[in-house]
Amino acid sequence: MICLGIESTAHTFGVSIVRGEDKKVLANIITAFKTEDGSGGMIPAKVAEHHVEACDSALRSAFEKAGIKPDQVDLIAFSQGPGIGHCLRIGAAVARSLSLLLDKPLIGVNHCIAHLEIGRFLTESKDPVLLYASGANTQVIAYEAGKYRVFGETLDLGIGNFLDSFGRALGLGFPAGPKIEALAKEGKKYIKLPYSVKGMDISLGGIETNLREKIKKLDSGEYTKEDLCFSVQETTFAMLVEVAERAMAHTDKKELLLGGGVACNKRLQEMCRIMCEERGAKSFVLENQYFVDNAAMIAIAGLEMFKAGMETKVEEAAIRPYERTDDVSVRWR
Repeated sequence: MICLGIESTAHTFGVSIVRGEDKKVLANIITAFKTEDGSGGMIPAKVAEHHVEACDSALRSAFEKAGIKPDQVDLIAFSQGPGIGHCLRIGAAVARSLSLLLDKPLIGVNHCIAHLEIGRFLTESKDPVLLYASGANTQVIAYEAGKYRVFGETLDLGIGNFLDSFGRALGLGFPAGPKIEALAKEGKKYIKLPYSVKGMDISLGGIETNLREKIKKLDSGEYTKEDLCFSVQETTFAMLVEVAERAMAHTDKKELLLGGGVACNKRLQEMCRIMCEERGAKSFVLENQYFVDNAAMIAIAGLEMFKAGMETKVEEAAIRPYERTDDVSVRWR
């Protein structure tokens, strides 16, 4: 079965074509909204305009790269939520239109769950704890009793949004994560920052406030922006790894899977690997193209759901901007 997936929850409009039988990603086209002037951030209406402009070329590129024609697709999957409403509507409209035009079944996919399913699909992980670190979402997720349960999460900012806010204050533009990672490699000095882990949850708001005050003192020469980037990574990533390890201990699971755009960070990957080695567990890492928001994960989750008998009627394919990971009944496991 061949599934065409569409991703449009936030800054990315993606189109992917996946063949389920041999677990082959035939095409994975990613177009992302960016800023280069240092202003950073996303204005939903402008990002939606980006998606409208990118839609046609992304679809054409996907079919061209996959080497198939539209009528060879068996299923249309789209990111139904959670996400930015303006952006979700574009992907949902395209998916509904293709479903009607090609007379193919439609399936709405939870974006957070898709980050986990692509890891199970493309790696040897069977029953992992997912450390999901992306822009708006920061969660520790594992399968228990028919649902993907959230064992821990951020109480305020997602780790990606936190890094982008910090990067914006430094004038790094959007997205800031890769630039912060590069600067952190040049950091020489650890600057003490608030470490806020509350049981299974983390909080980043206080660290953000603290950093804004420290950025004002960069001219003093006491520390550099490279030192701040290094310290931000060491502190916040340690918080993520701590709650992930606690979830592994609580569920007695021996696999950790990384997901989300922030998981591209090599330092976070290294810290997770070290923690898992010390526990006698395995840490699974994907290619960067499957960590960032992408449509391959939507297509893969759609295939799993459809095989379990799930389908979304066109008239019921409304977006779900606030849908939580643990709202979804996982009937395919």
